[in-house]
Amino acid sequence: MNEAQSLIRLPNPPSVTAWSSTVGQKESEGPLGGCFDLTEPDSRFGQTTWEQAESELQRRTLNLLLSKAGIAAEDISCLFAGDLINQCTSSTYALRHLDIPYYGIFGACATFAEGMQLAAAMVSGMELPHCAVLTSSHFSSAERQFRFPLAYGGQRTPNAQWTCTAAGAVLLGPTGAPPYIRGILAGRIRDLGITDASNMGAAMAPAAADTIARYLSATRTRPADYDAILTGDLGLVGSRLLMQLMEQNGYDLRGIHRDCGVMMFDQNRQDTHAGGSGCGCSASIVCGYFLPRLQSGELHNVLYAATGALLSPMLCQQGESIPGICHAVHLSHESGKEQAS
Repeated sequence: MNEAQSLIRLPNPPSVTAWSSTVGQKESEGPLGGCFDLTEPDSRFGQTTWEQAESELQRRTLNLLLSKAGIAAEDISCLFAGDLINQCTSSTYALRHLDIPYYGIFGACATFAEGMQLAAAMVSGMELPHCAVLTSSHFSSAERQFRFPLAYGGQRTPNAQWTCTAAGAVLLGPTGAPPYIRGILAGRIRDLGITDASNMGAAMAPAAADTIARYLSATRTRPADYDAILTGDLGLVGSRLLMQLMEQNGYDLRGIHRDCGVMMFDQNRQDTHAGGSGCGCSASIVCGYFLPRLQSGELHNVLYAATGALLSPMLCQQGESIPGICHAVHLSHESGKEQAS
């Protein structure tokens, strides 16, 4: 299958009708702190465990989305939700009290874009009126699962990224007002043999380069046609590698590429090494920073290419390498229907 065949151009581009974002204290102290809807200084969110805290993070973000959209939970046609924890437990336990159709999804840090693709296809093709997407990550729950328990006090390597305590949610509906989702492209698994679980940026960069190049080729567009080509979350190490890989493919992303992992924290003031990561990192930044600017027309076209390191702690301990994935979503102030007609 070539690039043009794998690209999905949505015949009725759905609108992102509402969005919400929640972050923890460290994230609120970063450069984008004023963009998010809610900030919670208590990393436990009033709960007794880190996993319960992440479920509460999701509940609050979804409740805010429903409030901003002016609808009830039972009005949601279907909800795509995911997180980093085994079996998507943060999402499942957050949403188990809601009597709504639920899809648990996993794409590591690319989960939010994956959910947006699935929801957009449902709204555009199946004409469902309200499809929601919700993803989260929590520093402490992720550290417990993927690296070391916090009490262990393990030293972080310079190329390691900081899992964000954050969540983002969107509601998609039939074409109405900006921002719109114009096109989507599913990623292909790419694995160049990276085995260091702390070096996720290097593991994900090849997938980002593959998806972005495929999208540009399929749409016959150039990087300059976008206000931003947004990745999430390559961090500092992966972003530098992406620039090199894209240059080898004949694309210059200088001045166009932005990465959510780099945007989330102040690298000089906050000790986060290579930047942020996690399902909630790009989700909260897309919802807090980019969607409002796409709605107002300050930005017109953003190619959101979310990246995920599909690692398993058990397989990493067995010496396996880390596959990467990247899913692309074209967010726009214009629906594109005028140009096509």
